[in-house]
Amino acid sequence: MSLAVLRSRALAGMAAPVVNVEVHLANGLPAFTIVGLPDAEVREAKDRVRAALQNSGFTIPPRRITVNLAPADLPKESGRFDLPIALGILAASQQLPADQLARYEFAGELSLSGELRPVRGALAMTLAMHRDGDGGARAFVLPLSNADEAALVTDAAIYPARTLLEVCAHFAHGAGKLRLARHQGQALPAPVDYPDFAEVKGQQSAKRALEVAAAGTHSVLLIGPPGAGKSMLASRFPALLPPMSDDEALESAAVQSLSGGFSPQRWRRRPFRSPHHTASSVALVGGGNLPRPGEVSLAHHGVLFLDELPEFDRRVLEVLREPLESGQITISRAAHQADFPARFQLIAAMNPCPCGWLGHPSGKCRCTPELAQRYQGRISGPLLDRIDIQFTVAAMPAESIGAQADGESSAMVAARVAQAHALQLARQGKPNQRLAPGDIDRYCRPDAAGDRLLRAAMQQLHWSARAYHRVLKVARTIADLAGANEVAAGHIAEAIQYRRALRDG
Repeated sequence: MSLAVLRSRALAGMAAPVVNVEVHLANGLPAFTIVGLPDAEVREAKDRVRAALQNSGFTIPPRRITVNLAPADLPKESGRFDLPIALGILAASQQLPADQLARYEFAGELSLSGELRPVRGALAMTLAMHRDGDGGARAFVLPLSNADEAALVTDAAIYPARTLLEVCAHFAHGAGKLRLARHQGQALPAPVDYPDFAEVKGQQSAKRALEVAAAGTHSVLLIGPPGAGKSMLASRFPALLPPMSDDEALESAAVQSLSGGFSPQRWRRRPFRSPHHTASSVALVGGGNLPRPGEVSLAHHGVLFLDELPEFDRRVLEVLREPLESGQITISRAAHQADFPARFQLIAAMNPCPCGWLGHPSGKCRCTPELAQRYQGRISGPLLDRIDIQFTVAAMPAESIGAQADGESSAMVAARVAQAHALQLARQGKPNQRLAPGDIDRYCRPDAAGDRLLRAAMQQLHWSARAYHRVLKVARTIADLAGANEVAAGHIAEAIQYRRALRDG
């Protein structure tokens, strides 16, 4: 038999479509050709595969070798196709039995000595195989370094290997004890404790605002002078969020896997991404010739913290508008496009003026009103309109700085947040922040007094319809924390206060 067909997977955004690795041996002058829209890394596979086969004791057939990676219109990248190409050559030249290969999928980069090196996206590929319905019919052969990551997919059959020889011995007839063992996965570590809210002295109003934000997954902008505790509060915010569900944990881990940055020690840990203000728009939302996820996707089901918000390039900040609304990002290229999830929670922080001391009791600010307004104006109205909670973090009084922290612990606040979150899921199947306009009319309708108060605030502050709806959603969350069935005037009043920190409108 001069033809062998094996299965592997490519990466296209969060999808991992099946790739058939077809190896054909033909008469003619010896040659090694790879077709099927391979990139430079894949084209270089012929040199890695040839050396790995020779150093593993196999013979390279002196024939014309053609490798087709189908479908031909799907871009192929990285060295993950080295292993199936090598096995295909051995099967097509009858150096390896081919009768069992159809029951497996393969991915792994080969060193020149035949060792298997880890690849990106192992979890994403395994998750795609499982969701395609192939998880029960096929097993995945992967490098040992990727085994723990891939085994996070429940019931997936993972067979790790260290070298090409171990994989070949698994399929050789009469291999006996040389067969690969199914990977059982390692015991996952307990979630690492986050920094505790109790360590933050004072700032009870800011803590309350973050509690509301965590309960309804609302976005937050913290405004205050240097040293007020904005970054300290933000770093402790993930500890307030509800525990990740199995689906959320898998989705978050799969995105991390695409960038090669996931480890089992991060399992069920909410991502906390804090890019520097010099980050480009591509770094923030993702991109590249073969698109990879950016910070908004790496923060999926977690927190994206943007410190010194006005210092970001305005064009960079504007790319946040779509994912804040839709929860996903689509990166389009001439030949293809890639979709990445971006259901993150935005926590941003900024100073109120260029020097940072506007409104500070010390009176150190020397910025003119026009200069402060220009500084705040670096954040566009459309972006600001999409941030649910905008809260001023006041400077710490001198007598409070040396006092002992006496606030509630993160666990105490998180218990209330989890209760309110569960209430939202039972009522509408999603957090309040994700309510559509029709859902708002159904679940967030205030009582008569609350409706009058909200309409008066909208007219006085010149809010948009989007701001009106976001205040209603925040008020619904405040009511959920209080265990109230109806949104009352008190809930509306508190929600209104959370949109008056920076500018009206």
